[in-house]
Amino acid sequence: MKHYLFIALLALCSYNSFAQQPVRDQKEDFSDDWAALSKYKKENAALPAPKKGEKRVVFLGSSIFEFWKEKDPKYFNNQSYIDRGISGQISPQLLIRFRQDVIDLKPGAVIILAGSNDIAGNKGHVTNEGIMDHIKSMSELARVHRIKVILCKYLPIYEYPWNKSIQPAEKIVDLNNRIEAYAKENNFTILDYWTPLVDKRKGQRQELTVDGVHPNLAGYKIMEEVTEKAIDRALNRKK
Repeated sequence: MKHYLFIALLALCSYNSFAQQPVRDQKEDFSDDWAALSKYKKENAALPAPKKGEKRVVFLGSSIFEFWKEKDPKYFNNQSYIDRGISGQISPQLLIRFRQDVIDLKPGAVIILAGSNDIAGNKGHVTNEGIMDHIKSMSELARVHRIKVILCKYLPIYEYPWNKSIQPAEKIVDLNNRIEAYAKENNFTILDYWTPLVDKRKGQRQELTVDGVHPNLAGYKIMEEVTEKAIDRALNRKK
């Protein structure tokens, strides 16, 4: 009997000793990182908290935003502008990384540019209604966290060079109308990239684009002008 009691006590002590050991995090495996959460993970961790009175602005989108900081890096230097664009991303991917790439950075405002890659994918399940569902979810998350919402009317695109079977021009017009209506209903700021860049075909003006989809430096300079005005409205900035 004493023998069994000793074994039971030994087992209990071993269990308690094991239970008190700190749980070690497993090394993260990003092989299934569909939304590219690893893309800005280190940059986000290194980013300091906003200074007192600082009104940080996050640019959330795909290649249009990612290439912007490459074409004109000065626009994002020494400012409270944080570019979180990832080339090729569709709207549900933006939604998945909205917490880590927007909310956790504690911005005063977020600029959301979404929809073109959904359309360019030519998937049967992609509709403007579906794109709007993701835009609405991101907007609602921002509002809960007291982040001002700036919704973009997408840049005009007549055709995608890599998939000329798609006719995106009218789809983008329809999407932009939906975005504008939703923004007005919810008192969000509209940032119109479509109007200053559009040509007669409802594509981008040739002198402002590298491929009919992505702006060149001149196109980005125009985008910067309208972006500044939208941020001023959203944050009540005075110049």
